Amino acid sequence: MKKSSFLFSVIVMALTANVWASSDDQRIINAAQKHPITIAEALQTADETAVMLTGTIQRHVKDEHYELKDATGSITVEIDKKLASATQLKQGTVVKVLGEVDTHRYKPTDIDVVKVEFVK
Repeated sequence: MKKSSFLFSVIVMALTANVWASSDDQRIINAAQKHPITIAEALQTADETAVMLTGTIQRHVKDEHYELKDATGSITVEIDKKLASATQLKQGTVVKVLGEVDTHRYKPTDIDVVKVEFVK
């Protein structure tokens, strides 16, 4: 009896976590669509602020990190592999990214991306 109750609790928690992540991403997307800014502005923006940036991929930094550049500067964006592959995010690709500013104490500010749109 205890094992089935524990298993049920684990399943419910896993499903709930997925729902929360999806609703949080949607909240970020909705807020970011109302907040298009430049990279220079993003570098001065408070932690966890939803933003929309448009720029050109300059290079693949490592893992899921890419350098995004516009006329005002460059910033690292973290793009999950489920949003776009490394082959899609090659140098020279113009993208619009929606995500949250992520400030750090000992490393530069970056953007945690929740949606990528390819600009033609």
